[in-house]
Amino acid sequence: MRKSISAVVTLGLVFLTGGFAQAQNNLEVSINGFKNDSGKVKVGLYDSESNFLKTVYKNAVADIQAGTASVVFNDLPKGTYAISVFHDENNNGTLDRNGFGIPTEGYGTSNDAKGFMGPPKFEDAKFTIETHSKATINIRY
Repeated sequence: MRKSISAVVTLGLVFLTGGFAQAQNNLEVSINGFKNDSGKVKVGLYDSESNFLKTVYKNAVADIQAGTASVVFNDLPKGTYAISVFHDENNNGTLDRNGFGIPTEGYGTSNDAKGFMGPPKFEDAKFTIETHSKATINIRY
């Protein structure tokens, strides 16, 4: 009888608190390979394939020092994510492109994912966070 009362109390507490608390994790992102320290680096964190390169889950902006930059995303639930970054050399807030649509400013994605005749796919850039994590992105020009 004791076990069943204990189970009912535990289930009641889970129901009242909205479930078991999910651990929140941090993601440290290091970005390397900048050709200069001008402007800022814009970092987008995406939490789904449908939002990748369209709607960021979280974003950050960082200064570049000695060809590197870093940002931290706090309080992330466990899950699958992808990162996209670009070097906004002229601080206009957008990734500049030439007449053919090819970026004229540095950019990069998680897993060094590269696109073929277009941007990379979420499938190639995705990674899983289950605890505090680190990612390194290399900028391409």
